[in-house]
Amino acid sequence: MQHLAYQAVIDLTRGAQKEAGKEGAPSPFEAPSPELPEATPAGLPAPLREGLANLGWATLMPVQSATIPYLLDGRDMVVQSRTGSGKTGAFLLPMLTRLDPAEKSAQALVLCPTRELARQIYDEFERMTAEQPADRRVRAVAVYGGTSYQPQLQAFEEGVQLVIGTPGRVLDHLERRTLRLDRLRMLILDEADEMLSMGFYPDMRQLKRYLPRERQGAMFSATMPYQVQRVGKEFLSNPGFLAMAGGRIHVDLMAHRAYAVAAMGKDRALARLVEMENPTAALIFANRRSEVEYLSRYLQNSGYDADGISSDLTQKAREEVMGRLRAGRLRLLIATDVAARGIDVPDLSHVFQYDVPQDREYYVHRAGRTARAGKAGVSIALVTRPEMAAMKEIATRYDLPLEWRDVPTDEEVAARVGERVVVLLEDRLRTCTALERERFARFVPVVRNLVAEGEPELLAMLLDEASRATLAAPVVPHDVIDAPESAGEIEYPDDDESAAPSPPKRRRGRPAPPPDAPGPEDAG
Repeated sequence: MQHLAYQAVIDLTRGAQKEAGKEGAPSPFEAPSPELPEATPAGLPAPLREGLANLGWATLMPVQSATIPYLLDGRDMVVQSRTGSGKTGAFLLPMLTRLDPAEKSAQALVLCPTRELARQIYDEFERMTAEQPADRRVRAVAVYGGTSYQPQLQAFEEGVQLVIGTPGRVLDHLERRTLRLDRLRMLILDEADEMLSMGFYPDMRQLKRYLPRERQGAMFSATMPYQVQRVGKEFLSNPGFLAMAGGRIHVDLMAHRAYAVAAMGKDRALARLVEMENPTAALIFANRRSEVEYLSRYLQNSGYDADGISSDLTQKAREEVMGRLRAGRLRLLIATDVAARGIDVPDLSHVFQYDVPQDREYYVHRAGRTARAGKAGVSIALVTRPEMAAMKEIATRYDLPLEWRDVPTDEEVAARVGERVVVLLEDRLRTCTALERERFARFVPVVRNLVAEGEPELLAMLLDEASRATLAAPVVPHDVIDAPESAGEIEYPDDDESAAPSPPKRRRGRPAPPPDAPGPEDAG
């Protein structure tokens, strides 16, 4: 009788999803039409075969075979594919036929979430084109925050055809008028779900004004939650949809992940996963009320925007908590299965299963909270050794595409949070007025002295405060989500190649920084 706690039964098993796809169930995008046969190395244009040879690849990976024909055909595409599947080659190889080395302007832009990924894409492209003659070689540059502007400026001045970077730093260059995209032919959004997790969506919307209307685009994402679907529809034109897994094309409404954790460190593992995932809004399920109360206090004391509900909560208190969640003012809600009765929040991106449910069927019910109305999300289970057999039984019984992962280390979490803080601070720096820049310039010598004298703890304390502030703010601000499209595109003058567009109006009415304004790295 406990099953009455749920208002709907959502079948998220692999078989049910395949059947739903056959029956025409709601899907974020349409399958490409007409369908094209998969690519083979022998059938590729000569520049792509040369690129494959330079990389030492004898065959194409499934995502490359499926995607390349559509990109060569000039279509916009959304591709759901995991990291490490070969997706980088899927969009870099077609560029070899689209970019003109004789034209010293940005013709392709790859946006990605982290500096590490930008460097990886850049390095792979360099290997791909290493054997090209100098007069035929396409030049690329990687641009990302937290580093000096000077090498990036020099590359732009010399002329590059491919720009690979994080949205924040690319937007910096556009607003500084050191980069223009009026001749852009191809836009790639790589790891779109991670870009939203890093807080790049407002920058992406600002950057969109600089993009020419006529362009080809593609978006790659490991997961396809509602927010990512919206980005695809916003930046692409009638894209076709491919989803890759196990070498076959199919649609997964849910990503199912499991992490083996020690019972004594379970709370810390949850905190690490929350910081890495940075969910838009999430439900955290626990089996007992005492765990709900403990996790609420633990996460709140750790600086997270969290609250809990259990069956002994008054109706008024429950409505207040749920109101905050629906309004986007609460990121993490901890609940028991009974207390979650009737909860219906449309934009949940994640479900964390802190305990494997005692009733096996409850796993599917919990995960289904992120798959309402054709939307998709991520279900993450923390599994202790005694729960291992039960979790494997659930995956087998419901034919779930369960992916086992290692809990991120403290170093991995620190790297991710550090990049997120840089994104935040660079975004704030772009909105500073000349007076504000003059005021904080007084502290540049203090910063340099602290670093030189080996006392970085004071700066680390300030960065931690900035990081904690992001945990309480919505990942995709509601005022940005609901805002109408920016008024008009940036117009580039045709008569002066060196002229730059007029920048868009600044948020909060602040002016754009001048071209010679100092960057964040000038502080130390």
